[in-house]
Amino acid sequence: MVMAMRNGVLPKTLHVDEPTPHVDWSAGAVELLTEARPWPETDHPKRAAVSSFGVSGTNAHVIIEEAPAVEAAEPEGEAEAPAPATPALNTSDTLPWTLSAKSGEALAAQARRLLDHLAQRPEATPAEIGHSLATTRAQFDHRAVVIGDDRAQFTEALEALATGEASPNVVETTAGTHLGKTVFVFPGQGSQWARMGVDLYESSPVFA
Repeated sequence: MVMAMRNGVLPKTLHVDEPTPHVDWSAGAVELLTEARPWPETDHPKRAAVSSFGVSGTNAHVIIEEAPAVEAAEPEGEAEAPAPATPALNTSDTLPWTLSAKSGEALAAQARRLLDHLAQRPEATPAEIGHSLATTRAQFDHRAVVIGDDRAQFTEALEALATGEASPNVVETTAGTHLGKTVFVFPGQGSQWARMGVDLYESSPVFA
């Protein structure tokens, strides 16, 4: 409706060819728009009502009015086009780091090398390292995913992977060991707590 106001057009009602005969349309000033038409110009601002009747019983109604006209400022001169912005990597979210190797021992050794790399590159962000691991490395059969929010969590998880210790932030697998196809499962109402599907995954072979 905001765009209808901006363009000065009353849009047609969708999926309707003619008004219902069960309403006396001649009794008032309301009519069903079966075709788009220009929005009439009057001495007052354009206004429109928008209603929402939700299936859950929630009803909402809003009246909107067109904004006052604003005169465009005259340009003082030709402005230089801004340089294209470099997309920033989000560094505040939980991220995965992917590692792979030809054997379990090589996978642990790669985790150790990545720990050494972290110590030598304190300026590298988790997002930058995760991007490089996912896009510049070959994929071998022995694989691991390390999950973390910051360098401290990644360091702790890599230490566990390098020493063979269990960690909730490390998942290891071998390519080709799983039967069937991979699917992503999303709960309909969102994730209320971390790893909320793990119990079902571990207890239900059909779900797994």
